Amino acid sequence: MAATKPILNFITGNANKLAEVKAILEGPAGIEVRNQPLDLPELQGELDDVTREKCRVAANLVGGPVLVEDTCLCFNALGGLPGPYIKWFMKSIGHEGLNNLLAAYEDKSAQAVATFGFSKGPGEEVLLFQGRTDGKIVPARGPAMFGWDPVFEYEGQTYAEMDKAAKNKISHRYKALEKLREWIEGGGMKE
Repeated sequence: MAATKPILNFITGNANKLAEVKAILEGPAGIEVRNQPLDLPELQGELDDVTREKCRVAANLVGGPVLVEDTCLCFNALGGLPGPYIKWFMKSIGHEGLNNLLAAYEDKSAQAVATFGFSKGPGEEVLLFQGRTDGKIVPARGPAMFGWDPVFEYEGQTYAEMDKAAKNKISHRYKALEKLREWIEGGGMKE
């Protein structure tokens, strides 16, 4: 009897995020990623707490296993802000505004952080898988198609300038999903 491939129900309405998760997990890892774009509340708090609560809410709404993600962009000069609130900063002030936040500081270093939460269903434990990539904030370069990618530079290129496949081998999201993949391959999803 052939083994069935693991299925993850990724909760996101962000098509770019879904495409990256599918590219990272489906090919090499052989994990099927399904999508359900639920309207989850935008929670406040520390990153791990936000991700855990999003996962609990999603598991209750779906009534089964779910995978959620929360992404942060943390400026070292600002003590980690905007952090989990980057989505709202982007909507309010855009790429130029993000650069302006650091105008008074010499330190332009930042961390891109992806935290995935997985739960087998309502009332089940939420497991976290986190990846971090160090970089710096620069004036926007490259296509402005995916959030703050044009202002986050890693080793001389912004995420927006990178080939998608190359980005998917070094990004914060990749690092977190590698931990998730290793957990699944180690039998983590089995009862």
